[in-house]
Amino acid sequence: MRLKGKVAMVTGSSRGIGNAVAKKYLEEGAKVVLIDRDEEGVKKSIEEMKQYGDAVGYAMDVTDRARVQEVFETVVKEHGTLDILVNNAGITQDAQLYKMKEEQWDAVINVNLKGVFNCAQEAVKIMRDKKTGSIINISSVVGLYGNFGQVNYAATKSGVIGMTKTMAKEVGRKNVTVNAVAPGFIMTEMTQKMPDNVLDMMREKAPLGRLGEPEDIANACLFLASDEARFVTGTVLSVDGGVVL
Repeated sequence: MRLKGKVAMVTGSSRGIGNAVAKKYLEEGAKVVLIDRDEEGVKKSIEEMKQYGDAVGYAMDVTDRARVQEVFETVVKEHGTLDILVNNAGITQDAQLYKMKEEQWDAVINVNLKGVFNCAQEAVKIMRDKKTGSIINISSVVGLYGNFGQVNYAATKSGVIGMTKTMAKEVGRKNVTVNAVAPGFIMTEMTQKMPDNVLDMMREKAPLGRLGEPEDIANACLFLASDEARFVTGTVLSVDGGVVL
């Protein structure tokens, strides 16, 4: 087991990519702390995860700084430490630039950037002291190449990449790695609701001719959290089927 004895936190883990990452980590021996702002979603996820391993969970809004601090303190108190953080929580509120409302911009910036900052800052406090740890930030190919109707989302995912590289430089001397994963078009509950013609277009853009699965991202997150990636930091791993070639 590649993560045996590790304590990992995954935000936005009640469904989609976060859920797949949590399952993968559990299967590889980690104790996983499930985080979601939906309390019922957390409870449901804990029950679902019992078959895979040792999972606990807390309801937490990543934009609520006081609550973030409280949960991180609780994790250390109840589970001893934190070895891995996956900053996966994120939202979209799409609109073309000239139609986008201020509240749409603010909401996406708040969750996708401030949320990453809040959680990473608390994690670093723990990891610096013990001189080991791994932070994985979920970005997107949209952050690398943009996407129609997503100026707010693209800004945040580009920002996540900049944050990742800066964090890696700041905490590297403390033996803490910080990396980003940039998913391409992944088949999640959200994409399944899209029209067939849009899904077909997304498939055609990828040289592999298909959409990715949440497990594809989970595998990348497993590598970056494992000892096999101990000399990998500040990198952006695109998992996109070649869509941006």
